[in-house]
Amino acid sequence: MIIISNLLGMIPYSFTTTSQFILTLSLSVSIFIGVTLLGFQQQGIKYLSLLIPMGTPLGLIPLLVFVELLSYLSRGVSLGIRLGANMMAGHALIKIITFFTFSSLFQNISLFSFLFAFLPIIFITALIGLELGIALLQSYVFIALTCSYIRDTL
Repeated sequence: MIIISNLLGMIPYSFTTTSQFILTLSLSVSIFIGVTLLGFQQQGIKYLSLLIPMGTPLGLIPLLVFVELLSYLSRGVSLGIRLGANMMAGHALIKIITFFTFSSLFQNISLFSFLFAFLPIIFITALIGLELGIALLQSYVFIALTCSYIRDTL
């Protein structure tokens, strides 16, 4: 679903659903809740021991529990924000540069502007190739981090 949603945004006049933070955050938070429930199912209450590193002095336990809990909760949010921000930024950049290139190309039609129009078109083509790679890479990163979180839980 993620890879198809990322690639759909590459079609002109289409929409990338993974550029919306509500979708990516709901995916990542639901994965995070599932991973946490899986951890409690597999390990029971012992799963909470991930909040206290081994060998922690007794006086630092309350502070470290707070810091580790904040770090643990931020994993679920950062997973969705990373995907949404990358998809929104890349697709918006392509659309903005393409709009300005073609509007300047057709605004003053002359032989000079026509000859130098190929430079921005080559740049846009390279940018589309880069964005295609980023769309594939971001879907891979989302799934790889999800698998990593599940592996750490088990």
